[in-house]
Amino acid sequence: MSVNVVRVGDIAIGALRFTVIAGPCVIEDLETCITTANVLKGLADRYDFNYIFKSSYEKDNRSRVDAYAGPGLDDGLAILEEVKQTVGVPILSDVHCSEQVGKAAKVLDVIQIPAYLSQQTRLAVTVGKSGKPVNVKKGQFVAPEDMKGVVSKVRSTGNNNILLTERGSCFGYRRLIVDMRSFPIMRSLGCPVVFDVTHAIRIYGYPSSDPKGGEPQFIYHLARAAVACGVDGLFFETHPVPRKAKCDAASMLPLIEAERLLAEVAAINAVVEKLHLGKV
Repeated sequence: MSVNVVRVGDIAIGALRFTVIAGPCVIEDLETCITTANVLKGLADRYDFNYIFKSSYEKDNRSRVDAYAGPGLDDGLAILEEVKQTVGVPILSDVHCSEQVGKAAKVLDVIQIPAYLSQQTRLAVTVGKSGKPVNVKKGQFVAPEDMKGVVSKVRSTGNNNILLTERGSCFGYRRLIVDMRSFPIMRSLGCPVVFDVTHAIRIYGYPSSDPKGGEPQFIYHLARAAVACGVDGLFFETHPVPRKAKCDAASMLPLIEAERLLAEVAAINAVVEKLHLGKV
């Protein structure tokens, strides 16, 4: 099955140009978002990548009731709108229930369905009806071929602009394993595929600030492997000072390391593109 190219404004995902989706895990303040978006946009331009800014206005899946969960829908969308206008980049964020979709669609360029909600029919249909491009995170508990279910739910609305994002599968109780076969399997469903490398190295069960909560030293290994497999984009969360971040502090990539990551990705992707073009 051929892959449907997903259009996000002037960006075409699923064509040869690589796409980066990145930003802080959760919105903390406007300054952090603007700083991060500016740096990443500059790097994406340097390496000739598409760039979409990502940050969550709400993180509903937290380990403690008193953990920081973001500014909320209205304040968060206002900040995301400011980032869009100031930096000039498209915006992606996640929704957690059908009731949020209407407001979110007025600001977001891509609406994301979180991994834990990837099987929720009403949410998938509501997001599909928004008409906006949809990014569905593959649930940690879902086989890649079984993502055809949520794809069919979104497509039932007439919306074919669907991205699928791999973020690892449950292995034991706390770690995730990335099955590289999932990239071509999900791409065979006709959707461009993105790899979420920073959630793949998250170790669950620890507070966000605990260094045991992630293994960021493996970000580069997994990103290189996924790009070599031919993914259409790379998703990662990054922060100027991860140890001070209010969410996923142990797994986000330091913003200062983003250039190294994108340089490695660009080198590998150039080889992959040549292979696709039959030049080697």
